[in-house]
Parts: sequence; structure tokens; C-alpha cells
Amino acid sequence: MTDASAGSPAASDTTSVSVALGTHNGARYLAAQLESVLAQTYPVREIVVSDDASSDDTVALAERLVAEHRSAGRHIELVVMRNAPALGVTANFEQALRATSGDLVALSDQDDVWRVDRVERAVRAFAARPQLQLVASNARLVDERGDELPASLFETLGITAGVLARISAGGAPAELLKRNLFTGATMMLRRTLVQRAVPFPASWVHDEWLAIVASLTGGVGVVDEPLIDYRQHGANQIGVTELGLGGKLGRLRAPRTERNMRLLARARDLATRLPGLIPDDAWALRQAAEKLAHESARSALPPGRLGRVAPVMRELRTGRYSAFGRGAQDVLRDLVQPV
Repeated sequence: MTDASAGSPAASDTTSVSVALGTHNGARYLAAQLESVLAQTYPVREIVVSDDASSDDTVALAERLVAEHRSAGRHIELVVMRNAPALGVTANFEQALRATSGDLVALSDQDDVWRVDRVERAVRAFAARPQLQLVASNARLVDERGDELPASLFETLGITAGVLARISAGGAPAELLKRNLFTGATMMLRRTLVQRAVPFPASWVHDEWLAIVASLTGGVGVVDEPLIDYRQHGANQIGVTELGLGGKLGRLRAPRTERNMRLLARARDLATRLPGLIPDDAWALRQAAEKLAHESARSALPPGRLGRVAPVMRELRTGRYSAFGRGAQDVLRDLVQPV
């Protein structure tokens, strides 16, 4: 899939861009990240740092780097919030997003590095398609030293050309009802999406919730290029993993109860919130109700594996395993996973 904004004019430089940066003990990598933000070809007007109870000098480092940027004659606003105790990833990003003031807001993790035109490419995508609420991109996966890993973010997540084509054709809601596809560190969104999506349900991760709401209220755009280096290391609060055969078999041996309860809570929160967001979208409301019915059926499966066979087969005949998940993979999990 090619970037829909390719060749389109850049947005007016009156479009203001904020950055919502969530930090937690991030001093080790923060300098490289902030320097990449401050070096953007399309300038960022504001950085909001929401620090989740860091015990290192993360905040002081951010303040010093922005002060140095200002001393070079370049204006940028810095807003710093300090949490004690920590709020957790989703609530911390919600706090940062609420505090931004730009027309567009880029999400930022403390340990990544942006390509110099990351903001410009996203702004151009919004300018080309004004109805879009969110633009995400691919990313180059790197290790803690910044060395490139074998697969890109999209390759690791199984986001194929077919998936991207369906999203480009307006199929993002159906794809996102199956699973999350986009990573917050690659996202830029309109202020209207922030206002519509808050408060974030506790059962959802912030980027997953923003993506599903955006897909249903204006649309999601994708730049199929790696616009950031997404660093993978042992201290990631949220990272990505490409599963080999051993990892896939490990999933089948993992207990199912907690995961299925979490999926049920997410489906319930989605079905509860959507009528207030899109009261006239009959398709979306029906899909949310069907997804809730699907996760309710999965959560109600009996503990014994033999006892699950008949209800799993009944649920399979409804078509909801494919509509709201990974089809045969989820069928197999429901049949064999321990409680």
C-alpha cells in the first residue's frame, strides 16, 4: 500500500502539532528521542511530558534539552506533569493527551527515534484526507543499541498488503474488531478524536481504543513506511514480539481464563460506549453487540476440554470466530488451553 498523501500539498504551517510524551524512568534513551522530535522538518509547537513517577532524571533532562533548543532561537512550549503514584501507561497517556493544545497530536514513547520527516508525512496525510481522525505508520524495529532487527513492525504484527488494502478501502473498523493493528508510538491524531475518545476505558490500552474510535468516526490512514525507530529492550512497557513455533505452542499451553475475561471486558466497554459516539451507525452498533456475544460465549466455556467441543462448534457456525478474531487459531485456543 502506498501513502495516500504522496504528492499531496503539505498542510498549512498554521496547523499546530503537539507531542504527547509518556515517560517512566526514561533518561537512558530520552535524549535521542527528544532530539529527533526537535529536528523535525515540520516543527512541533508543543511537547507535553507526562511523567509516571520516574525515579531518575527524566524530567530534568527533558527540561534541559528543550531549554537548549529555545536558546538556539527556536520556540517550543514544554508542559510537564509529574505523577505520584504512577497512573499506568493508558491513564498516563490520557493525561498527556488531554493537556495538549495542538490541532494534531503525535504520540511519543520515551525510547524511540523519529525519522526527520515523521511529522511532515503525517500532516500531509491529514491534509490530503480531511476526514481522517488518525494516521499511523510502519516502524523500523531496533534493539537497545539502535541496531535494526530483521523484521519491520508491520511484518512482526502480520499486517500484510491485503490488510492494508482493506484498510485503504474503508475496512479499518472490521479489521480492528478482530485485533489491534496500530502502535501508539507511530500515531498522530486530531484533537477532535482526543475529545471524543476520553475517558479511555480501563479495559483498553490507549492506542487500541484510539484506533477503533477513529476507524468508526472518520477513518484511519496508514503511511506504509517506517517513520520511527521503535526500540525493543527489556524495559519496554509495551513492545512487540514475533512468535516462532515455540511461542505459538506456548500460547496454547497458557491459561485462558484471565485473557478471556479481559476480552469480554473490552467487548462490553465497546458496546456500552459506542451508542454515545455513533448513535446512527447501525452496522457498527450491531457489530459491537455481536462481538460482545462472541466474547461472552467464549468466556462461558466449561473448564473441561471435552465439554467445550459442542459450544465451540456452535460458536464456529455463527461465523464470529472469523469476524472478531483469528478464526481457526482462536478455535484451537478455546479447545485446548487450560483454565
